[in-house]
Amino acid sequence: MRMATAAATALTLTAGAVLTAGAATAVTPAKPAPAAATAESHTRGLWRVDGYGAVWSIRNGVLQEYETTSVSCLKGDSAKRTGPGRYTTKDGAVLTVRTTHGRDRATLRMDGSVGHQELRRVAELPAACTRPAPQGPVAAFDVFWQSFEENYPFFAAKGIDWHAVRDRYRPKVHADTTREELFTLFSEMVDPLEDAHVGVGYGDRFFGRVRSGTVMPTPELDARVKKFVLARDLKGAEHVRDFADGRITYADLPGGQGYLRISGFSGYAGDGAPYRAELAELDRALGTVFTEERTRRLKGLVIDLRINGGGSDALGIHLAGRLTDTGYVAYSKRARNDPADPTRHTRPQPVRVTPADAPRYTGPVAVLTGGSTVSAGETFTQALIDRPGSTVRVGQHTQGVFSDTLPRRLPFGGMGTWLPNEEFLTRSGTTFDGPGIPPHLTEPVFTEEEFEKNRDSAFDRALKFLASES
Repeated sequence: MRMATAAATALTLTAGAVLTAGAATAVTPAKPAPAAATAESHTRGLWRVDGYGAVWSIRNGVLQEYETTSVSCLKGDSAKRTGPGRYTTKDGAVLTVRTTHGRDRATLRMDGSVGHQELRRVAELPAACTRPAPQGPVAAFDVFWQSFEENYPFFAAKGIDWHAVRDRYRPKVHADTTREELFTLFSEMVDPLEDAHVGVGYGDRFFGRVRSGTVMPTPELDARVKKFVLARDLKGAEHVRDFADGRITYADLPGGQGYLRISGFSGYAGDGAPYRAELAELDRALGTVFTEERTRRLKGLVIDLRINGGGSDALGIHLAGRLTDTGYVAYSKRARNDPADPTRHTRPQPVRVTPADAPRYTGPVAVLTGGSTVSAGETFTQALIDRPGSTVRVGQHTQGVFSDTLPRRLPFGGMGTWLPNEEFLTRSGTTFDGPGIPPHLTEPVFTEEEFEKNRDSAFDRALKFLASES
């Protein structure tokens, strides 16, 4: 999902590494080992992840995940070696493993993520991984409940007694419980969390929900809003243009400001496209929008994230690099790291915004947000909080979900669940998980009254702010 930045101490595995000849009397130089095989020789074995409830196995060109709790071990994702230290899943996701601090520590990162996982070498798999996993409704309940118990960080903040939830629901599960009955039960258990990064599903059945009073950014809502914005807000605008398969829109407004609408940080290059293809499409858009001439003349920039379904945090950080001449820390990322203590976390990983080696706009920015600003739309919003220069947020609180989602298989009927296990910290060490990032200037966002009266109060307020700053 999100590109990780390797630690400064990470050791780069060189593609040209070779095995040297043994005996001094040899008359034929030793044949170099294949680069990929040499890289794997450094990382081959078993690795426990700090946080994330997983063990990774690297053997015979295959990276295999084991999803673990104190009561279970189930095979998770796998990837095949496609280069030195690089592995690619069947869905095209690229993971990179590199050793650090010798050969007993390593990092794992996935393209599109801004963080990485810290790995520690272990001698053997957990005992539960060496025997057949229990199957059936009761086993699925136990894995489901334990996965949240050991990884979910926000029970206390949301006022949820997860142990009381188990006591209430586990007696309802028995050997004859159907998959649909279990799906309904799991949905009831997580519904009070009001967490858009929590989900339960199987096949084409899925349950998830957003925070009360907010709306999920569906394609239908996005299409309705885009039509409204084009007719009202961009009436009279120039150079209106779509990019990235319609996910990005730019226009020059009559007052000398620019308008940049981003409906997500994914889907730029088609469904299932690798991160590098998404990044290339974003760069094509940014290269057209942020020209030398336009960055000089703009009096202000509206960035509209009010309908944004998320995607890759790394794409948001990349965009932020076109909005500053000075590097700064966007936020820090950490994961829950103790199955028994939700207050313990991995070491925070600072994520930096680096000025792009391309034309940059550094003037005043008005960011439009609302409850349909979700996930990577929120981390991008957070990345602009400490942006040098004048930046204001207008609209409503964002959705309040920032973490990557942690997928977990359940041992019954192809069921699975998803949950967050990370926090994105501000410079002062706080998070916005739950209530979301608040606006500086509060205005209604795409209410039925706004539609009916042809009003866009947040957009109009943003233009007034930018006019006052120019």
